[in-house]
Amino acid sequence: MVLAQARIETRLLLRNGEQLVLALVLPLLVLVIGATTGNLLDLGPGRRIDILAPGVLALAVLSTSFTSVAIATGFERRYGVLKRLGATPLPRHGLLAGKTLAVMAVESVQVLLVGLVSLMLGWAPVGGPAAVVAGLIVLLLGTAAFTALGLALAGSLRAEATLALANLVYVLLLVGGAVIVPLARYPQTIQPLVALLPSGALAQGLRDVSAGAGVPFAACMVLLAWCAVGGLVAARTFRWE
Repeated sequence: MVLAQARIETRLLLRNGEQLVLALVLPLLVLVIGATTGNLLDLGPGRRIDILAPGVLALAVLSTSFTSVAIATGFERRYGVLKRLGATPLPRHGLLAGKTLAVMAVESVQVLLVGLVSLMLGWAPVGGPAAVVAGLIVLLLGTAAFTALGLALAGSLRAEATLALANLVYVLLLVGGAVIVPLARYPQTIQPLVALLPSGALAQGLRDVSAGAGVPFAACMVLLAWCAVGGLVAARTFRWE
């Protein structure tokens, strides 16, 4: 039942034009334009693609596990979809598991596409298999944190408010959450604060991993904390109808 629900959720995500733009088109546009237009953004010292690629991977996670999950779940709750699913043999934890598997399936496509395009543009991550494992750990923690936050948002607000707030948070984190512009380019006075954002922890953690710095324990702790906060809020405030 969980696998069947995951297949349905995946198809719904990929059929939605807005979600598809957020999940695939926008991250690839940011990657290609940012890597080929040197005067567009000041990313600091180092090769632009080595700075951009981890940030775009973080952007892909943000778009799918937070924005898409929040908006889709909010409107499913409004139209009574969740209430009807709750009356089927599929348990509610099975519904959440299906959504999680769907997010992971879409993110697998995103990571593959972004990784391949980045390699074609000259991205050269270091660290070998250990870096790949560390990167997957950071991606999974980021996915868990943003999914929990998205469900907390969708389960406590009206669908229209969820739509507006999820898109607003997406834009704010994209512009000021150290997703594209690395943390070191922010003023030193606010760097500690930005590093505590889930977007900053995810993007900087992926940059550290791709540079061969090993497992970014500080970033992992930040993401675990956001996952715990989002999960607690969702458990206490989520309404199914």
